[in-house]
Amino acid sequence: MGNQKKTEVDPSLRFKRVLLKVSGEALMGDGQFGIDNKTVEHIAKQISAALDLGVELSLVIGGGNIFRGISQAANGMERASADYMGMLATVMNALAMQNALERLGIYTRVLSAIEMTAICEPYIRRRAMRHIEKRRVVIFAAGTGNPFFTTDTAAALRAVEMGCDALFKGTQVDGVYSADPKKDPNATRYETLTYREVINQELAVMDQTAITLMRENNIPIVVFPLGGENPKDGGIVGALTGQGRFTTISNE
Repeated sequence: MGNQKKTEVDPSLRFKRVLLKVSGEALMGDGQFGIDNKTVEHIAKQISAALDLGVELSLVIGGGNIFRGISQAANGMERASADYMGMLATVMNALAMQNALERLGIYTRVLSAIEMTAICEPYIRRRAMRHIEKRRVVIFAAGTGNPFFTTDTAAALRAVEMGCDALFKGTQVDGVYSADPKKDPNATRYETLTYREVINQELAVMDQTAITLMRENNIPIVVFPLGGENPKDGGIVGALTGQGRFTTISNE
């Protein structure tokens, strides 16, 4: 596949270049494990609708639907080995998402921080930048390539390296709450937060390393729900245009 088709930038776009972080668990659908193809297809359609607005998009996908290194380490496995296994799980998810996007006619590249050239490209910053400039969707796999770092940190690092205007985190709820809204009906939802408030209140948005990277590089985090059946209804498009429900975290 060659270059992505040229799309004029929609004037309602709040950000031109975005990195989207999706958890591995988001790919499970209603299942307890693995990859649900319909769910992956649904997320791919949301990405397609966002691309139609003219945004430049890259992704980081977690691996928790297949293997969670930190959980296995807690069960006695050596942490570095467990984390490397988790990185391999993110590559599997990246390939699944690439397949779903390419079925929609979206040019996609998987770049892995751990070299496995038979199935994807190695991560090289300048190559990744070139793909994005050609309007290809880049999926960054295998985390940072190092154990002891989460895919949240990988997403923050790649957002900085790619010169992104924002880091989008797709979740199952419509923003950041003071507590888990599924467990606490009295939890407060925030429209906006500062990084200092996130750190001081110990809000479970992303890990501290990722938050610090975003804070130091003055890149906002937008936490939003992955959306309903219609890919143009809320979800990524709503967060990009300011029409949906989301929480924005910034230095202001």
